[in-house]
Amino acid sequence: MKVQSESRIHERYLRHTKKFPNVWCAGCGIGIVLGAIIRAVDALGLDKNDVAMVSGIGCTGRMPVYVDFNTLHTTHGRAVAFATGLKLVRPEMKVIVVMGDGDALAIGGNHFIHAARRNIGLTAIVVNNATYGMTGGQYSPTTPLGAFSTTAPYGHIEPPFQIAELARCAGATFVARSTVYHVDELQEYIALALQKEGFSVVEAVSYCHTTIGRINRWGTAPAMMRRLKEESVTIKQAERMSPEERAGKIIRGILADRDDLTEYTRLYQEIIRTVREEIGWREPKSESPEPEAKE
Repeated sequence: MKVQSESRIHERYLRHTKKFPNVWCAGCGIGIVLGAIIRAVDALGLDKNDVAMVSGIGCTGRMPVYVDFNTLHTTHGRAVAFATGLKLVRPEMKVIVVMGDGDALAIGGNHFIHAARRNIGLTAIVVNNATYGMTGGQYSPTTPLGAFSTTAPYGHIEPPFQIAELARCAGATFVARSTVYHVDELQEYIALALQKEGFSVVEAVSYCHTTIGRINRWGTAPAMMRRLKEESVTIKQAERMSPEERAGKIIRGILADRDDLTEYTRLYQEIIRTVREEIGWREPKSESPEPEAKE
């Protein structure tokens, strides 16, 4: 079997009428996440007409603009809510929700938690850049303790949300974390998440070098990419480390992979069938036009 080059794969999934290059800053990891999603979809052999990508507002929210899937670019924090409605109406579709950390966990936090609790069949890709990058570098729910931001000029005093751990505790069936440096690993986790029936979450750590990186003097985009490499460890490595050694480390790996929960829309469809049986509901006959008489 002839394997197509990566560039050819992307050609099949991008909307070429859109303006390229994209709106993201040079060196931003969001494009890496988009590439990983495209390759995962292609590797699984999914028909792009059966895939939907939903986003909210923010840098990550621009992602659906460029891909040739069914797409929704929605309001801030409401991507999961819109995606939930889509999944209920079209349960057979693969619905991918792409969000930044602020979009997913600040105004969108309640939707995120309850989607995990319900175990609705969405694949949530949360790009964790630790800031509100599009609107000026304000601190977000995942900004590290002590880091500087435009709204924390003396250092951030709030402990950050741990996205993957929050998703696991809320009931998600699949939860994984990787970084935009570990591209192959990230793509693998996204592919695994897409194959789960329930609510699946992949956290992609991608610190914003334009805002939080610049104000904290973390270096250039390549330097911050090396930072992701040097400051991350696998779950197995973390298990051999002391709490002091693990402090500040990005722990990569699969945190949850459950098969003991029924996906929400399956239960929802069962209720619909039960009600229809009780009321004796029948499928309405489609009204097709009379065929034209042949001369």
